[in-house]
Amino acid sequence: MLIGKVLLALGLVLAFEGAVYALFPTFLRRIVRQVDMVNDAQLRLGGLVALVSGVVLVWLVN
Repeated sequence: MLIGKVLLALGLVLAFEGAVYALFPTFLRRIVRQVDMVNDAQLRLGGLVALVSGVVLVWLVN
Protein backbone atom coordinates (compact mmCIF):
# COMPACT_ATOMS: atom_id res chain seq x y z
CA MET A 1 0.00 0.00 0.00
CA LEU A 2 1.92 2.99 -1.29
CA ILE A 3 -0.61 5.52 0.01
CA GLY A 4 -0.29 4.02 3.50
CA LYS A 5 3.48 4.46 3.43
CA VAL A 6 3.17 8.02 2.15
CA LEU A 7 0.72 8.88 4.92
CA LEU A 8 2.98 7.22 7.50
CA ALA A 9 5.95 9.26 6.26
CA LEU A 10 3.92 12.47 6.32
CA GLY A 11 2.72 11.71 9.83
CA LEU A 12 6.27 11.09 11.03
CA VAL A 13 7.49 14.36 9.51
CA LEU A 14 4.64 16.30 11.11
CA ALA A 15 5.20 14.65 14.49
CA PHE A 16 8.93 15.36 14.40
CA GLU A 17 8.47 18.95 13.28
CA GLY A 18 5.76 19.55 15.84
CA ALA A 19 7.98 18.20 18.62
CA VAL A 20 10.86 20.46 17.57
CA TYR A 21 8.58 23.53 17.46
CA ALA A 22 7.08 22.67 20.85
CA LEU A 23 10.37 21.87 22.59
CA PHE A 24 12.79 24.39 21.03
CA PRO A 25 10.97 27.55 19.83
CA THR A 26 13.86 29.92 20.61
CA PHE A 27 16.33 27.70 18.77
CA LEU A 28 14.06 27.63 15.72
CA ARG A 29 13.76 31.42 15.64
CA ARG A 30 17.56 31.66 15.65
CA ILE A 31 17.83 29.12 12.84
CA VAL A 32 15.25 30.99 10.72
CA ARG A 33 17.25 34.21 11.08
CA GLN A 34 20.42 32.39 10.02
CA VAL A 35 18.70 30.80 7.01
CA ASP A 36 17.72 34.30 5.88
CA MET A 37 21.43 35.15 5.59
CA VAL A 38 22.26 32.13 3.38
CA ASN A 39 22.39 32.85 -0.35
CA ASP A 40 20.05 31.06 -2.74
CA ALA A 41 22.70 28.80 -4.26
CA GLN A 42 23.74 27.42 -0.86
CA LEU A 43 20.13 26.97 0.20
CA ARG A 44 19.34 25.17 -3.07
CA LEU A 45 22.37 22.90 -2.66
CA GLY A 46 21.34 22.05 0.91
CA GLY A 47 17.83 21.25 -0.30
CA LEU A 48 19.13 19.00 -3.06
CA VAL A 49 21.42 17.16 -0.64
CA ALA A 50 18.47 16.62 1.73
CA LEU A 51 16.28 15.46 -1.16
CA VAL A 52 18.82 12.94 -2.46
CA SER A 53 19.57 11.72 1.07
CA GLY A 54 15.89 11.16 1.74
CA VAL A 55 15.31 9.31 -1.53
CA VAL A 56 18.36 7.08 -0.94
CA LEU A 57 17.23 6.34 2.62
CA VAL A 58 13.74 5.39 1.46
CA TRP A 59 15.21 3.26 -1.32
CA LEU A 60 17.52 1.44 1.12
CA VAL A 61 14.71 0.78 3.59
CA ASN A 62 12.49 -0.68 0.89
